[in-house]
Amino acid sequence: MAILSVCALALAVLVSCVSRLNVGVLALALAWIVGVYIGGMPVATIMSGFPSQLFLTLTGVTLLFALAETNGTLSRITHHAVRVCRGNRGTIPIMFFALGAGLSSMGPGNIATAALLAPLAMATAARVGIPLFLMAIMVGNGANSGALSPFAPTGIIVNGIMAKNGLPGLELQTYLYNLFAHALVAFAGYALFGGLKLFIGTPAGPEGPPLQSPSDDALPAPAAVMSAAGVVDVEARPEPVRAEAFDRRHWITLATIVALVLSVIIWKVNIGMAAFAGAVVLVLSNSADDGEAIKRMPWRVIVMVCGVTVLIALVERAQGIDLLVSMVARTASATTVTGLVALFTGIVSVYSSTSGVVLPAFLPMVPGLAAALPGASPIDIATSMNVGGHLVDISPLSTIGALCLAGVAAADEHRALFNKLLAWGLSMAVVGAVLCFVLF
Repeated sequence: MAILSVCALALAVLVSCVSRLNVGVLALALAWIVGVYIGGMPVATIMSGFPSQLFLTLTGVTLLFALAETNGTLSRITHHAVRVCRGNRGTIPIMFFALGAGLSSMGPGNIATAALLAPLAMATAARVGIPLFLMAIMVGNGANSGALSPFAPTGIIVNGIMAKNGLPGLELQTYLYNLFAHALVAFAGYALFGGLKLFIGTPAGPEGPPLQSPSDDALPAPAAVMSAAGVVDVEARPEPVRAEAFDRRHWITLATIVALVLSVIIWKVNIGMAAFAGAVVLVLSNSADDGEAIKRMPWRVIVMVCGVTVLIALVERAQGIDLLVSMVARTASATTVTGLVALFTGIVSVYSSTSGVVLPAFLPMVPGLAAALPGASPIDIATSMNVGGHLVDISPLSTIGALCLAGVAAADEHRALFNKLLAWGLSMAVVGAVLCFVLF
């Protein structure tokens, strides 16, 4: 059963790399077949692995921020932030990194933030002559740097798995390590690929006129959107929109989000239940439309995470996790394990979902690895998995990289940018391994 359960998990990961099938649905089917018809377990035992608390938390948080997106609050924050730069080309990519980190950390998470910012960032880069690859690095890493915030969906997933495996209370540390790693590689890329040269002179270059000042009317609007199935519209084109002032519904939304953050930090309320309450406030005050928001929620990701979690629970019951731990322990030592797990999670994450597949599959191995390798720190191993898995997500094969690619209006730029982003994503698997080996 241990071998069969591990094979089922490996099959699910493989299919997630090469198929558009939602791996959560496949994982549920595999858990049922392997657990009931081969392992002889009751169906109720298999179903007990469903993460009901995680499901409610993810649903509540994503609903609240879908409401904030549909009523225009998040887009207004973005547009006003762009206008603050006043046409300074060197500042614009830095601003997009900071904006991505801030928005992602507030609660929408890395994917929703990238979907909001990437089209605007890439259109702005084309207008003012900022290298498209440089802008993709900054906005992509900015969005990803806030992925493990305690308020973001991926942070909720990771912190729940870590707490279940004997590593509770590390929410802030997990978030800050990931933020530091992405800031480090983003600003290294900024310096390496021409960011510093943008501060020299004000002309925009051949790709477009200088960015308009805050008194001008138009700014590029987000052009690429992701459907409920996760499909990016690469044919979308930027359209000019006016940077409008905040009205009543936007101020109510901002106040609700601030209240959610403060209540979680100060009074330790359950973030999922508080998010549902915040959503009720927005709907009853006519500040947002819950019907439209529910359509925009990332149901594909929620199903993916919950389905894989059910399969992981079966693997744990069948002692498949122990088998995986013993396999990794044979090739690693207490000194090299952090670099090795960062490299492995990075390589798999280039092709598969970090939050939905990779981390739910690998984080349960942490206690066993630490026990099998005397001297190894379980916190360091878990952090290496988190950082290694996320650093590669600017690859065009991942959603964030694809959103950056989709924001480019010029068709002749797509292939060159695709190749650069793919090279960056693959290289980050090695960079992440070296970084985690040195730091941890």
